[in-house]
Amino acid sequence: MNNLDEIINHAEQYCSNHGARLTPKRKQVLSSLIQSQKALSAYDLIDLFEKNFGEKIPAMSVYRILEFLEGEHLVHKLNLANKYVACSHITCDHAHGVPQFLICGTCNDVKEITITKSTIDELKENIEDAGFHLVSPQLEMNCICNGCATNAAKHDQK
Repeated sequence: MNNLDEIINHAEQYCSNHGARLTPKRKQVLSSLIQSQKALSAYDLIDLFEKNFGEKIPAMSVYRILEFLEGEHLVHKLNLANKYVACSHITCDHAHGVPQFLICGTCNDVKEITITKSTIDELKENIEDAGFHLVSPQLEMNCICNGCATNAAKHDQK
């Protein structure tokens, strides 16, 4: 069994434990996100679905599947980019901090990291002191990955 199969089996068991079902199409969309090296939009997933599975899937179906997967904490929506990534902690059985996303502005690579609850609590307090209310603790930070930074430095040297 390869790593993808193990992740999908774990996700399937996770859903089953919560009274939900990871249908074949849901598995295919989740597999596409897991195998992707970058965040994907619903329309990217539609194209990938047709390429990988030889089947057209309506946009509404993809959005419903993504909503389900997000509700089961198997994928995350990157609000600024309106794209989705598979949760990097699908196979973990322990609690994690609040997920945060580092997004390379050059290649769109996404890395999920966690920030401690105490850091988020401090941020929330600062937000409230400024007269605002935190709606979502998810942060999406625009970055440049090491690979793109190295390539940019090489290009600048020429």
